[in-house]
Amino acid sequence: MQIIFSRSVLKYLLFALICSPISVAQAQTFSVCHGYGCYFKTKVTLTGADRSRIASIMAAGSNSPEAERAAIRGAVQVFERRNTRVIGVVDRPKMDFGKGRERGQMDCVDESTNTDHFLRYLQDAGPLRFHTVVRRVSRGSFIDGRYPHFTAVLKDASGTLWVVDSWYEPGGGPPDVMTLAEWKSRGYGGVR
Repeated sequence: MQIIFSRSVLKYLLFALICSPISVAQAQTFSVCHGYGCYFKTKVTLTGADRSRIASIMAAGSNSPEAERAAIRGAVQVFERRNTRVIGVVDRPKMDFGKGRERGQMDCVDESTNTDHFLRYLQDAGPLRFHTVVRRVSRGSFIDGRYPHFTAVLKDASGTLWVVDSWYEPGGGPPDVMTLAEWKSRGYGGVR
């Protein structure tokens, strides 16, 4: 009897194996941006417990695109909590103008870069079944009454683009996950 697995199932099984607590040697290290505009970069390694928690969250979201987006939201929170533990600072929501070069504080460039790298890790490891990571995008240009603002982006099988934007919450808070079209229509006066 021959068993055939799809590529996405094999990637997921590989991710679950890598993320199991017994395979600590397979640790994933990120260069986490902070200080505004990636002024500081701190090496952060996910622990076995972090990877197990992320694998569990992502497994719970493996039934549908909607469930996967909800799981991504939770996995990003685990990733950010690990970052804040290593850096030693829980960044404040949004940003404080004139407060750049402050360790641990993140503007949207830092947040979107970190989230993009984490989403690419999930994509490469296999638990993303319904989405692919695409280039970060921005909105706002001063002329339209909004400051420029960046976010990480996913694309689902229908071609719909989804943002994962953690800038509005302190480190480890739940990121906004919404369609790019909805996100693009927001952001006036600092409002989500």
